[in-house]
Amino acid sequence: MLYPQSPREVLPDGGATTRRHFTQQAFALTVVGPFLLASPGTAMQVVAEPRRSSGARLRLSVNAFSFNQPLRAGELTLFDVIDYCAQQGVDALDATGYYFPGYPNVPDDAYLYRLKRHALLNGVTIHGTGVRNDFAVADAEARKRDIQLVKNWVVAASKIGASSLRVFSGKEVPQGYTFDQTLEWMIPCFEECARFGESHGVVIAIQPHHDFLRTAEQTLRIIKAVDSPWLRVVLDIGSLREKNLYAEAAELMDYSVSWQLKEQVSVDGKDVPVDLAKLKRVIEDAGYRGFFPIETLGAGDPKVKIAAFLKQVRGVFGPLVV
Repeated sequence: MLYPQSPREVLPDGGATTRRHFTQQAFALTVVGPFLLASPGTAMQVVAEPRRSSGARLRLSVNAFSFNQPLRAGELTLFDVIDYCAQQGVDALDATGYYFPGYPNVPDDAYLYRLKRHALLNGVTIHGTGVRNDFAVADAEARKRDIQLVKNWVVAASKIGASSLRVFSGKEVPQGYTFDQTLEWMIPCFEECARFGESHGVVIAIQPHHDFLRTAEQTLRIIKAVDSPWLRVVLDIGSLREKNLYAEAAELMDYSVSWQLKEQVSVDGKDVPVDLAKLKRVIEDAGYRGFFPIETLGAGDPKVKIAAFLKQVRGVFGPLVV
């Protein structure tokens, strides 16, 4: 089965002629594929990986981590966060798993379905959730436990209608090992998670978090090694601190299915406000379409901070965001 890694690798010139060719090719595979026989009675299936439609389009979302303190203190629940999204005219939520009752265990179906129904009634899509795993550990049993953690939450994600599950690579290169050695045992973990995600219709989305993964190049080593459309990226611009973050974001754009858009980013080792206009150009050049979660951090009332940041984002991105 062929799984192209990105639209740019499949369609290098990005032109109208190439798009027409791709459409024709996909149609031909759809029609002819079932009739290609490798041997009598054995069908040879050829699947063309779908690509995004042309033109950038963003669906604003709020990442639940913006409410980290009040959620952990029990002052708010995910139901309250859904209400807040509805009040702000934001029709999507990334509902991080930490804030579900009983995490790291998955709550019962009754809770999951009540949350899903509450989101439906408020016109809010729960498009993602996430766990805190660590595959950068030498202990094979510990990695195995975290693979099961990811699988458990893949099932939960499918039940609440989330299309992706955010995961980490790991905290750091373990003492006495190299980056490449750690990568060798990490890649099979992501392969297993991606296969399980595919079986439940949930994309596994790695978040480079300035931990084990610090650059776009490091992140893409895993993506390309696993070579599955069910393993993609959460583009956290606040954690791209080693190089030019806007160039790094451009490298990851074709592989990204979600974001963490933060107010502050790192430029030349200093924390500065994100340049939304520059980021908009990167997004338009790449033609990213999909969810666009914001995440506010630091002191202050998150409801006030989120509202202010949403106003900035809407002001810069205009009709690009919905």
